[in-house]
Amino acid sequence: MQTDDPTAPTASPGGMRSGYGRIAALVVGDLIAFVVFATLGRDTHHEATGLGAIGETLWTALPFMLGWFLVAPWLGAFRRAGTERPLDMLQRTEIAWLASWPVALLLRWALTPDHHLPPLAFAIVALLANAVILGGWRTAFAALTNRGK
Repeated sequence: MQTDDPTAPTASPGGMRSGYGRIAALVVGDLIAFVVFATLGRDTHHEATGLGAIGETLWTALPFMLGWFLVAPWLGAFRRAGTERPLDMLQRTEIAWLASWPVALLLRWALTPDHHLPPLAFAIVALLANAVILGGWRTAFAALTNRGK
């Protein structure tokens, strides 16, 4: 029997037996996705990357992480219902990211020492790059954890 309760155990062929395990996997994957985005951006701008720059990379990713985790849960991005099938996951992820994106940009502005607004080009790249990275990883997650359904 299917339930919307994220804590209800399931017998998913992909191994996500509890709602908490599924949510934890999504959170970790989302964190990694934002670190990938920040790393790519820092590399593109010839800023330090790699293990020696992990603090700077996390600081770069922080506003995007915060924006996502403040908004996405309210839009069902972590609920089993509506995110089990790959296309449903992709749709839910993209809607949640679109709503999270302006919050992330405001947080980036607030966390920047000189409080400068990001250029429009940066805002568009952040929107599209995170849509691709988040959407890609979460769609793959849905496909892998729900095989045979």
